[in-house]
Amino acid sequence: MVQLLAGDIGGTKTILRLFDSDQTIATGILAEAEYASGAYSDLVPLVQQFFHDFAALNPAPQAACFALAGPVVGQTCQLTNLVWHLTSDRLAQDLGLRAVFLMNDFVGVGYGVLGLEPQDLQVIQAAPAHTEAPIGVLGAGTGLGECFLAPLGNGTYQAYATEGGHTDFAPRSPLEFELCQFILQREQISRVSVERVVSGQGIVTIYQFLRDRGLYPESEAIGAEIRAWEAGQRPDLQPAGLIAASTDSDPLCRETLQLFMDAYATEAGNLALKLLPYGGLYLAGGIAPKNLSWFQTDRFLQCLKAKGRVSPVLDAVPIAIVLNPKVGLIGAALHVQSRYPRDSRTT
Repeated sequence: MVQLLAGDIGGTKTILRLFDSDQTIATGILAEAEYASGAYSDLVPLVQQFFHDFAALNPAPQAACFALAGPVVGQTCQLTNLVWHLTSDRLAQDLGLRAVFLMNDFVGVGYGVLGLEPQDLQVIQAAPAHTEAPIGVLGAGTGLGECFLAPLGNGTYQAYATEGGHTDFAPRSPLEFELCQFILQREQISRVSVERVVSGQGIVTIYQFLRDRGLYPESEAIGAEIRAWEAGQRPDLQPAGLIAASTDSDPLCRETLQLFMDAYATEAGNLALKLLPYGGLYLAGGIAPKNLSWFQTDRFLQCLKAKGRVSPVLDAVPIAIVLNPKVGLIGAALHVQSRYPRDSRTT
């Protein structure tokens, strides 16, 4: 049995998985656990805690891959929301591993879509997937991640990170132009990135814009919660989640989420135009699975494909929502399994 280790390392939580590489990613799981990232000074003691917790299994991985919430350059990463400075060589030495691979967390999501099962996906546009074509992945959550996979032949792919979430927000309607001006003036910035609109914080910003413009009435109960959060009195509140959960009963919340969904669909279509991902376009991130019905409407797909005279080129793109929250962990597992050469292993 050849043991390998995969990890999805976020600023809030870390998930580690020990698995038997001679089996499939789904069937070879030996141990898996979640830890609070901020409780550890570095990734090394966290992984050592994992080894201690499963000592009865005699964990002895030969290699590991960690998908990290931060930029990875030259197998080095300074995590965005932690003080950890990680290098693959140091981690391999300190953990006694033969090899360690580091990747950006959204690249992990990119590789992860290759290992998903049909039940992990909600198809919103069915079309044949072409293995010789690129795959596009984007996902809104705390921010907006985007990556793509290029085919290498024989059904294999190389995933590439992008900073697509920081490209310019492109308003299409008078209301979206007003939203853009609202953000520019409030934040005193010279440009608005699409992430400022298509993200969890974007949902809150859209709500504040519609409320402050008096375009829709604000309910007393929800307004009180949001204002308490704005004043710093409710740091525990997740305002984007509250807004999304209130769309059935509150017109302001409903219009907020509709404007957000229009912008999300537009950006998904922009990525699709740039890549022509006839291998598949996947919408990942934390927001989509929690608001699935909004992605299954005719309006979302029509908005995604509303690209003027080139709109028909998107009709043949397979489009699906990623439902599995562990897609990044799956990607890290697939990557270390493929990158750690079988002839260098010992059993």
